Amino acid sequence: MQRLPLKQAKNIETVFNSAYWHLSQQDFTIAEIRLKLARKTENLEWIETVLTHLIDNRYIKNDLEFAIHFCESAFSNEMGKAAIPPKLTKRGISPRDIETALELVIERENIDFNELASNQLTSRYLTFEGVSKEKVYAQMTNRGFSRQQIDQALAQHSERSSLRSKLEISAEKADLTNEIKKLYRKGKGQNLILHELKQRLIDVSEFEEVLYQLSLAGDIDFYQSCRDQLAKKNYDLSDYKEKSKAYAYLTRKGFTSDEIKETMLLK
Repeated sequence: MQRLPLKQAKNIETVFNSAYWHLSQQDFTIAEIRLKLARKTENLEWIETVLTHLIDNRYIKNDLEFAIHFCESAFSNEMGKAAIPPKLTKRGISPRDIETALELVIERENIDFNELASNQLTSRYLTFEGVSKEKVYAQMTNRGFSRQQIDQALAQHSERSSLRSKLEISAEKADLTNEIKKLYRKGKGQNLILHELKQRLIDVSEFEEVLYQLSLAGDIDFYQSCRDQLAKKNYDLSDYKEKSKAYAYLTRKGFTSDEIKETMLLK
């Protein structure tokens, strides 16, 4: 939505009042106040006069002071170092002032980022129920902490053993029977099904028994599936090279040598 133009100031007093009103709401940088006043008047001389008055009389901090105060507040709120420069840059603070402020505050307050990360992780997550490892890393990274600092914080967390990846969470919820049937319907043989289930960290300790029960119930028939997959291709099995390609294809699909041999005999 396009911002409506403000009623333009007719005198410098109105520009002063606009600046005082904005600063009564929150702290702004010099660049931010300059932009706000530029919406109120096109008179650059008025704007610079007001800004000089505000800085000289401590109504507004210079850029370095603002950056120092911002860093102090950020660290007290358990924010990591990497999150600070983008925020200050967006508010018009120069890289030099940002770096100076960070160095000064870190040294003066003896900031331990491993401890800061640990405190943030503990206060944010008493437990890891309902949250994945990926989400924890993403949120902590957004807070400005490095991978090493996050690893260190997790190592100190009392509930670290309960943290699971998205894959692990999904695997814990998976039903082995249903997963086998879904992969079977996609034309995959038992070797490929077993491989994919293991990759997804699904418990396959009952794999053979489940296959047996599904076979008894008529829900799966890998010999028939093997024939169906080969029928989708146009291999000439009378040609040795074509037959080798067919064998390799069905092997990649996860079918056993017995299933492939029988299929080719019946072709």
